[in-house]
Formats: sequence, C-alpha cells, structure tokens
Amino acid sequence: MIVFLSILWAVCVVAAVLYVADAVRHIRYMTLADGRLQERRTPILIRLLLPLTPNVMPLLRAPFFDRTLKKVERTIVAAGYENVIFAEELVSLQFLSALTGLLGGYAGLSVGLSWMVSLRVIVLMTIILTVVGYFYPLLWMQQEKAARHKRIERALPHVLDLLTLSVEAGLDFMAGLRRIVDRRRLDPLGEELLQLFQEIKVGKTRRQGLRDLSQRVDNSDLTIVSLSLIQADELGVGLGTVLRIQADQMRQRRFQRAEKAAHEAPVKMLLPLVVFIFPVVLIILGGPFLLQVFRSGVLGGP
Repeated sequence: MIVFLSILWAVCVVAAVLYVADAVRHIRYMTLADGRLQERRTPILIRLLLPLTPNVMPLLRAPFFDRTLKKVERTIVAAGYENVIFAEELVSLQFLSALTGLLGGYAGLSVGLSWMVSLRVIVLMTIILTVVGYFYPLLWMQQEKAARHKRIERALPHVLDLLTLSVEAGLDFMAGLRRIVDRRRLDPLGEELLQLFQEIKVGKTRRQGLRDLSQRVDNSDLTIVSLSLIQADELGVGLGTVLRIQADQMRQRRFQRAEKAAHEAPVKMLLPLVVFIFPVVLIILGGPFLLQVFRSGVLGGP
C-alpha cells in the first residue's frame, strides 16, 4: 500500500511538472489583418490557469455578466489581445486566480499554525491573497493597454509627418497609408493602421474606418486625429494641412506629458528616499560607533 501511494504521488508530481513546463513554453499569437501572426506573451500564472477556464465559463452565461463582459471585451481589444484572450476567459481567470489565492492562504494556514503564527494574521493574508488574485488578470490587461497606448502616442507624430509628406507629394490617403504600413517596423500603431488599410481596401468607407479605429484603440490622441480627418473629409478640406496641424499638436502633447512626468519625478522619488536612503545613511554613520561598542564589551561582549 505504501509503495502504491508512493508511485501515485510520483505520477502526480511528474504530471504537474509536465503541465507547468508546457504552460510556460506556450505562446499565443494574434492574427493581423493581412494574415501575419504576431506574438502575444502572457504571464506564467495566466498560462497556468487558462486551460482551466472552460470549467468556469458556463457560469458567465447569465445576463448578470453581460455588461461586465462587454466592458472587458473593449479593454482586451484596446490592449491588442483581440481573439487571443476572450472576455469570458479573462473573467474566468479572475475567479480562478482568486481561488488560487484562497488555496494559497489555506496552505499557509497549515504552515503558519505549525510555526505558531497568529490565526488572525493568517486569515488576513488569505483575504489579501484572494482579493489580489481576483483583480490580477484585469490589472494585467489594463497594464498592457496602457503600455500599448504609450507606444502609440510616441509613434503617432512621426507617422503623421510621413503621411503628410506622402499626401503633399501627390499620393492619395490610401497610397500614403500603404507606404507607411509596408516600410515601417511593425508596432502597435502599425498594426492598427494595417487593419484600417485592409478594412478600407475591402469596401469600408474611410470615415467609418476611422471611426472604428478610434473606438477600437480607445486612445485620446488617436481619437482626435481620426475625428479631424473625418471632419476634413466631410468639409472637403485638404488632408495635407490637417495632417500637418495634427502632427504639430501631437508633438506638443507628447512634450507636455514628458514635462508633467519630469515635475512628478521628485514626488515619486520621495518614498524610496525615505525608505532606503535614510536607513543607509544611519548605518554608515552609526555603524562604526556600534562596532566600537560591541568590541569594547559594553553590550555583553568578551
């Protein structure tokens, strides 16, 4: 019986190790508008829990979750994970991650009791782990969205300059957009422009394509540019002039954001300064004195 249980435990451990190794190596890809595959990496915890989401997804079919799923879906699309992770999967990951935190707290309960840790502390840590686990997948997706928006805001003025030069050189909007998509290194803005180009190419109007672009990305800078181009198209204003004005405005907005970050830097550095710098200074100044005290035997030395 002991041998059988030992073999069973060994099989379980090997299966768990193989599962973790396969999940760590697994990488998902997003299909771009032209059929190319673009890599989308996910955290290890998300990879481990993602195969378990079909067990939770049937619970999300209730009408109560419809509004939440729509909001999460918009966040996923804006973060660039469309058709890579679905809204039902991300919400299911929230429940699974919370359950993981709860199980981690339960495991800590048995360990903590053996080490004579207070039950109140263990319960508090379990609650914290459960809450953090529940919000972790959504916070990760929000972080991916913010990082994607930052890269789009950095690249937008340069792309507008290139599009302005193309239009003023005699090319139409689609030809200039194609040259930018073909010759620029693929980045988040390039992916969105590629999708815009393909949508207009298959028959969608330029106005509708720009509206869908602003709704899909959900970025203020790109929304301003899209609405300006739509208005110029409706009023018959030259695109070159509008693009040049928008490029200057986007560059000014980027400079203002950099200036704001520079002003906020001293405030953000204050906490690390208090937490780390002052103790180090005290150790440097008081270290020789304490060493001398210990050597003299005042505090119980020989």
